[in-house]
Order: sequence, then structure tokens, then C-alpha cells
Amino acid sequence: MPFQTVIQGKLEYLVAEGITAPHGFTTRLGGVSKGYLSSLNLGANRGDSSENVEENYRILACAMGFEVSNTVLTHQVHTDTVRIVTKADHMGLDHHAYPQCDALVTNDPGTALVIFTADCTPILLHDPLTGAVGAAHAGWRGTAAGIAGKTAQAMVDAFGCDPKNIRTAIGPNIAQCCFQTDADVPEALLARYGKAAEACIRRTEEKYYVNLKENNALSLRQYGVEHIDISTECTACQCHRFWSHRITRGQRGSQGAIIVCKEGQ
Repeated sequence: MPFQTVIQGKLEYLVAEGITAPHGFTTRLGGVSKGYLSSLNLGANRGDSSENVEENYRILACAMGFEVSNTVLTHQVHTDTVRIVTKADHMGLDHHAYPQCDALVTNDPGTALVIFTADCTPILLHDPLTGAVGAAHAGWRGTAAGIAGKTAQAMVDAFGCDPKNIRTAIGPNIAQCCFQTDADVPEALLARYGKAAEACIRRTEEKYYVNLKENNALSLRQYGVEHIDISTECTACQCHRFWSHRITRGQRGSQGAIIVCKEGQ
């Protein structure tokens, strides 16, 4: 299996076998938040207390082996913007304090990159030769804009990575079984990926069902990435385990996908 579940006490998160840098795709399990935010909410703008959010990060940092003070977050706006980050970008846990972007890359040892999801597609990237890492948030607009592949290309341009060496993992999202859309979504994907996207789209009488995981894999392959692990989990089907914006109609927390640039690479 390309993904494994790590359980430490009540904390539960997923890791991909192909990525050797410290990383994880969180679930909603194992934190201290209460009510509709129960329990591992990582979003500072979801109505949670700052104390709860900070404690949730501390729990996760202890399990994964990074310093909360070394995190860099994303202020996500469904674009294809990729930021190159360093220690100067360690600004705290309110992601709205950060410039707008939907992906981060770094080769700065100790820096932990964080993106947020609650149905959208999380993608983590790691080049074991250079030590560079990346994290991308892909809603359907970001998927149609090719953000997954553009994040890999940013690692190539900034750090001299060879895309054939980059290991990637596409984590839990709202899967094709539950991602029902109107025509605008498949039209945007077909415009980007052409006939290759047809296998990722299933049409019913009035609606469409779209496989965003496979479309992001197409994006990575377009940029020369060959090593791709793809999660089978659906955030909507497993809303007891993952945050799902669609199922909760916005009354939810945020899970994270986190990857750490290793020290001493």
C-alpha cells in the first residue's frame, strides 16, 4: 500500500511510503478542539480559540518531529501561485498573515510547509537528492491551472531538482464518487489536459463526477514527475475521519498536509 496510517494515542494521520522526508496528511482525530471543530482543527480562521489551534499544532509537531515556530503556512485563494520560502517566512500560525498562494517550496532545513484542505486535493513533494520539499493545495481551479506540476517545476527552477527524482503523494480529498459538478469543472479540466482528462470524468444525465486526484497526477506527469503515490480516501465518504466542506456546508475545521525539509540533508 502506498499510504500507511500512523496512530499515536488519539492522533491519526497518513504518510506516503514514497516520501522519506517527515510528512503527514492529517485527519480530524487527535486534537483538543471542541464541538463542530472536534478535534484536530489546524485552521486559525474557523472559529476556534488560538489556544486550541496552537495545542493541535504542538501535538502534531511532537509526533512528526518539527518545531511549531518553523512552520510556514498558506493563505489559499485557489490559484496556481507557488512561493519559495525560507526562515524569514516563519511568521506564526495565522495563515492570513501570509501572502496569498496555494503552494510552497523550500530547501531550508527544518522548515515545515503546511497547506490546508477540507475536500480539496493536498499534494506533497520531496526530492531526496537535493532535500527540497513542496506542498500544494489544489481545488478544482488549481487543478485546472496545473498547480501540482507547477510546484514541481518551481523546485526544478529554484533548487536544481530533476523531476524524475521528485517523489510525490496525492492525499485524501473529495473523490470521484462524491465530487458531483456542473459542466464548468470538466470543461476547465478538458481545456487544460485535453483527451487525457476524459478518463477522469464520468457523466450522468445532468451532472458530472470528476476525479481530481488523477487530474493532479496528469499535471505532475506533464512536468516530468514519475513517482506518484495516490491516496484512495474520500473526505466526503469518511467525514467522521476527515473534514469535508461539502458535507458540513462549511461548519468544519481544517486538516493539513505537512512536509518538513530535513536537517543535515
